[in-house]
Amino acid sequence: MQYDDDVKRRLKRVEGQIRGVLKMMEEEQPCKDVVAQLSAVRSAADKAIAYIVAVNLEKCIFEEKEAGGDTSKLVKQAVELLVKSR
Repeated sequence: MQYDDDVKRRLKRVEGQIRGVLKMMEEEQPCKDVVAQLSAVRSAADKAIAYIVAVNLEKCIFEEKEAGGDTSKLVKQAVELLVKSR
């Protein structure tokens, strides 16, 4: 799978958020602020995962339909990936 610039930008944003959290810890910021930022990191990572799975699923379904195959297995695998990521 080729990863487009959108997903790379998303992950670079997550990387920046992680650096921000580490800085907050070094500055001994309050726990609730650190946890709030970590929650934002998790949300951004979840969105990146969903985007990657969706783009890949779309591509795989298209290829499977062209080959005359059954796409239900692909959908099931995508759902399992999303559930496992949580």
